[in-house]
This record gives sequence, structure tokens and C-alpha cells, in this order.
Amino acid sequence: MTLLELCDISYSVTGRKILAGLTLSIEAGEVHALLGTNGTGKSTLASLIMGCHGYLPVSGEIFFAGTLINDLKIHERARLGISMAWQEPARFEGLRVRDYLTLGTAAEEPESALRLVGLEPSRYLDRMVDRSLSGGERKRIELASVLALRPKLAILDEPDSGIDMLSTDDIIRVLDHLRSGGSAVLLITHRDEIAAAADRASQICGGRIVCTGSPGEVAAGFKSRKCISCDGEVCSDE
Repeated sequence: MTLLELCDISYSVTGRKILAGLTLSIEAGEVHALLGTNGTGKSTLASLIMGCHGYLPVSGEIFFAGTLINDLKIHERARLGISMAWQEPARFEGLRVRDYLTLGTAAEEPESALRLVGLEPSRYLDRMVDRSLSGGERKRIELASVLALRPKLAILDEPDSGIDMLSTDDIIRVLDHLRSGGSAVLLITHRDEIAAAADRASQICGGRIVCTGSPGEVAAGFKSRKCISCDGEVCSDE
């Protein structure tokens, strides 16, 4: 059953087209990797699905579980079961990790969620989600919050660079746990070894999906920087 369907989505900023007639579908319970270089629209697409402030398609439709969600606010989409781990995780001054992991309708024990992302609960539960944590620690804690929620769709936007990045094994462990709990995952990445853990993969290039198929086939095309529509020439770095 199709859980998320994006139909002919276009999005522009100050006259610059970021997404151009993008179409993509994700099945319920599927881990779907989205591969692309910097500047191809990966994170913009994630923000459009989540309904972040200022992100509305110029044209096209977004359906979630058969419901048109174009006009829904971010909190309304969260209630439907969409959750996202941001490329740059947030800080929350004055909020303990324990409380952060039990916000909303958390179904997973905070201790279990922390262990799944490689953090020892006794060292982190009573710490604040603030600047005292490294970027890597905050990223792991944010992933733990997604695991705790057990969403219908988890959007994981992996940073393209940075210190304390999660290892391949860390990310695969998170994906396996989400999959076993019935969650679908949109995994946004530039690493083909991470994409290999998905059920299907797509390549985004020039603001559109240029190929979808098995992770191995799509990753091979991505590594060669060649695709069926643009031959890799429109992919550009930010």
C-alpha cells in the first residue's frame, strides 16, 4: 500500500527552481533511500513533506495515507504520523534528554531508544539538550526521539559532512528497528553504502527523480554521476 505519494511537485525560491515536477512514492513499511549530491533538492524535499514553515509546493500534490496534506501545518502532519530527524539537530535549552524523549506519544522507553543509537542512558538521560552536547550527540538523541515515537513515516536527513557523524552500523541499526516496528523511512543520503540497506532507492538530480529501482542499481548510477535523463551534468554542489 502506498503511504506517501508526491505528484509532480515543483518548488522555487526567489525565481530559482529547486524542484521541477518531482514524482515519488513510498510504500508502507518500506525503507526508501534518496541519493543525490549537494544542491539537488534533497533537504528541500524533506522540508516540503514535513510541512516546515515557508515550504509550500508551487504546484503538485502530496498525499499521505490517501489524504492530501499540502495545506496541513507541521504539527498536523506530525499527528498523522510523520516525523523527521533534521540535518542540523535542534537545541532545547532547559529541557532534559529524558523529557525530550517522552514528549508527545512516545511508545519506546527512553532507555531503549538511547541504546539503539549507541548512547548509554545513565550518562545522558539527565543532561540538557543544549550546547553542552556535541553535534553528534544531539544527532543521536534526535534519532532516539524518532525511534521513541514509532512514526508511520520517518524522514532521516543525513548530514553531508560534519564531526561525530553516525557510522554505517549505527544508521543500519536504526533503519532495522524502524522497519521491524512497521515504520516507513525516507533516508536522504549521499552514501551508497547506507543506501544499500534500503528496500528501494531513487536518485534526485536537477530537482527531479531521474531513476528508481534496487539500491545497488541506483547507487551504481549515482557513483558514476550518470543517470537516464541528465547524464549527471545538472548535479551541482552548493
